[in-house]
Amino acid sequence: MDHRASKEAAEINQTNHNVLNYVGGKVSLEMQMPKLLWLKRNMQEACWTRAAHFYDLPDFLTFRATGSSVRSLCSLVCKWTYMHHPAHVAANAATVGWSNSFLQQVGLDDLATDNYARLGTQVQAPGSPIANGLSAAAAAELGLLPGTPVATSLIDAHAGGVGALGARSDASTSVNLPERLALICGTSSCHMALSAEPLFVPGVWGPYYSAMVPELYLNEGGQSATGKLIDHIIKRHAAYPELASQALARQRAPTALLTETLTVMAARAGVPIATLSRNVHVLPYFHGNRSPLADPSLRGSIVGLSLSETIEDLAVLYLATVQAIAYGTRHILETMASRGHSITTLVACGGLAKSSLFVQQHADVSGCTILLPKEEESVLLGAAILGACGSRHFPSIQDAMASMSGTASTVTPDATLRSFHEAKFKVFRRMHEDFLFYRTTMEKTE
Repeated sequence: MDHRASKEAAEINQTNHNVLNYVGGKVSLEMQMPKLLWLKRNMQEACWTRAAHFYDLPDFLTFRATGSSVRSLCSLVCKWTYMHHPAHVAANAATVGWSNSFLQQVGLDDLATDNYARLGTQVQAPGSPIANGLSAAAAAELGLLPGTPVATSLIDAHAGGVGALGARSDASTSVNLPERLALICGTSSCHMALSAEPLFVPGVWGPYYSAMVPELYLNEGGQSATGKLIDHIIKRHAAYPELASQALARQRAPTALLTETLTVMAARAGVPIATLSRNVHVLPYFHGNRSPLADPSLRGSIVGLSLSETIEDLAVLYLATVQAIAYGTRHILETMASRGHSITTLVACGGLAKSSLFVQQHADVSGCTILLPKEEESVLLGAAILGACGSRHFPSIQDAMASMSGTASTVTPDATLRSFHEAKFKVFRRMHEDFLFYRTTMEKTE
């Protein structure tokens, strides 16, 4: 959610350096290189010159646990422009590891000193054990034994991908990972897809080799604000105080009451719930677009507002917002498909996956079957899988996934709503075009 480094990201992207090919063509202002450049410019004395190491959170946690500065291949490849691509090893060794030319071009060449010590020189695959395990100091703080195995980390959403993607609809189902996409949906959403070969998708991060699952490439799409957007839409509405009061009295979540309201409205009108938003449309880019447009400067809009201040009006706006998020997922899926991905199944986890409305709208909009793992805490399961590998209980992440992932329930799309969602998706895409027209028109007045 931290978008302070927008200027720095734009400057980095203007270099058109070849490392940008592995982040969908543009580095995101949510990634670490723009943030490092921002720190250098804005906190030179307070932070930049004093820091001995810069860590991503997962790597900082393993540092605190072990005292080792080992970095995760996942963190460095996915967020720090560290290059790891086997197809280039023999042909061009400069594309493996840190790119000195890139750091020079973006004004971070001082990070290349001491063999990149502040960025990390020891890099390990996720799940591999860190030497010596839990330090004596950390063991004392945690009440555990010194030397307890500690596994090299994954970024939180990537741990969710590992925890979710192996789920089976029943115990006998085989799993074809490249046909699946992990939808990790909470405050923001991540869309994790695997492939046997590198697929370069504009506006979608990757391909990252072995960054999540060994020997497979990862492409990572995402939406900068999903759960956060839903909260924003609900809380800014005039009916929110009344809704919150009812939710407190009935000990129900506000979104559950809104779904209940939609069910009553649809039954009264004799129509499917989805169609209640026929005349209300949301462009969900309130915090910019991460994928596939890769434009953090975009903003959101709502079409079809009235003077109504009722809970029913809020319920319809809530539905339209959930659908808009689903259309964003469809846009990402279509962009991935245009570059070679063949995704038929979404595996959903995270807080929003507990909403039946959210899940069903995503199934109907995408046309994909959705699996909901019986183990709801997929990120924690992914961490457990790492621990099982780090303690050498399993020889690989794939083996641990096959044994630990468990089963899932299935949600299928409603084919009768296809034409309705096709029409709303056209409106969704047109709203983006209209926003660009408005912005261009107003820029001419400057």
